[in-house]
Amino acid sequence: MLSVRGLQSGYGPSQVLFDVALEISAGEVVTLLGRNGMGKTTTVMTLMGLVPAWAGEARFQKADILRAAPERVAKLGVGLVPEGRMVFPTLTVRENLVATASNRLGRAAPWTLARVFDLFPRLKERANQMARTLSGGEQQMLAIGRALMTNPTLLILDEATEGLAPVIRAEIWRCVETLKAQGQSILLIDKNVSVLQRIADRHFIVERGRTVWSGSSAELASQPEIVSRYVGI
Repeated sequence: MLSVRGLQSGYGPSQVLFDVALEISAGEVVTLLGRNGMGKTTTVMTLMGLVPAWAGEARFQKADILRAAPERVAKLGVGLVPEGRMVFPTLTVRENLVATASNRLGRAAPWTLARVFDLFPRLKERANQMARTLSGGEQQMLAIGRALMTNPTLLILDEATEGLAPVIRAEIWRCVETLKAQGQSILLIDKNVSVLQRIADRHFIVERGRTVWSGSSAELASQPEIVSRYVGI
């Protein structure tokens, strides 16, 4: 579904990505791991067309997206839950969700308000509340719901549970597991390796803008030194 090879990009004259590679097949949950500042978010921003790519290859369902505009990447079926959530603060929960609603790819059972509210009952309770008045965890649920309303083929969650209370983290992970069971392809960025090993199929680790390791959850669990070297504090 997604194939990335030799990805390079940066900001102005500063190069951040030097050789990032990753791939995701249909129905897989894949993680992008690494310490802060290693290039994970830049990878996502480059794939979404929000940071210009310098070199490499990036194909989504065989379409070349290396230098595609963000709106084209979204129309092809990539939904992003960005770091920091970035919900529309002066719109209600309901308005945030319907603002992005589309079914461009013609899914037989598209995401609707009712489905999002079933996934996140808290959002239904706060449907008429301004997004700026929500807690951080509720805003993250809203950001996920907003992305799902675009009916993406691939859902990207950047820092899925960063800064959230344990009870809210558990709810986000429950949501991810539910989506996986429904066959949703997901690219996850998060620091909770133990949970990611349980949920994800495969992992890619980046260090200083390069992919330095990839493998299954079983392989990652059998090599704790890899986590300590590249992910641990």
